[in-house]
Amino acid sequence: MKRLDRHRILVTGAASGIGRATALRLLDEGAAVVGADVAADGLQKTVAQAQESGTADRLITVEMNIGDESSVVAGVRSAIDALGGLDSLVNAAGILRASHTHDMTLELWNEIVAVNLTGTFLVVREALPALLENPRSAIVNFSSTSASFAHPYMAAYAASKGGVQSFTHALALEYGKQGLRAVCVAPGSIKSQITDTTAGYLPPDSDWSLLAKLSPILPTSLESSGAPMADPVAVAGVIAMLVSDDGAFITGTEIRIDGGTHA
Repeated sequence: MKRLDRHRILVTGAASGIGRATALRLLDEGAAVVGADVAADGLQKTVAQAQESGTADRLITVEMNIGDESSVVAGVRSAIDALGGLDSLVNAAGILRASHTHDMTLELWNEIVAVNLTGTFLVVREALPALLENPRSAIVNFSSTSASFAHPYMAAYAASKGGVQSFTHALALEYGKQGLRAVCVAPGSIKSQITDTTAGYLPPDSDWSLLAKLSPILPTSLESSGAPMADPVAVAGVIAMLVSDDGAFITGTEIRIDGGTHA
């Protein structure tokens, strides 16, 4: 028996990167998964990989834009209906944009916060009633190493991820007596669609020496935007632990997964 048999999980951001790797890992562990994302083509690639692994019969996909309240309300309801309830939620969806802070427009700031922080809140809000029907349930939100350590040109992203961490701590305390656990993962130096496009978002006059300290100390197998990166499966395995009984006494905290970048 696999440790996530009969476990029903919603994963946002499942069309690529860490979200896709997480959805596939949870399927491998026996869970029934709804993978949600705004990118329909990416979701189809996730389905194709699940078919190769023989787990696609437990995967349902839903197009959902976490930056739009009506889309979240409809998407989460569809996921809960399809699964017949909900045991865990993994909020992997997010965006990264970079800019000199003095050049950042309010529109760009609001876009980043709306997706990363408000979007996480919206999905959690809509999922909570179903999660609280269980005596034991879990939420895994995505923060970032940028929430605790300086990442240049990413002030809005860092602020949004710091907000996710604080939000997660509040959830853990507010609902702990009802059996809900809330945890953050804080990835760094993990290859994803976000890291693949980071170089294109950085200002043309970026001081690349400021980015030098963001390299992991452990060996890595991949590269993204010219920097050493680990495979997304490194995060997916931690998430599988957190939503399983192996993580039953972990809540209200962050787990940094960065290969020692900020050791």
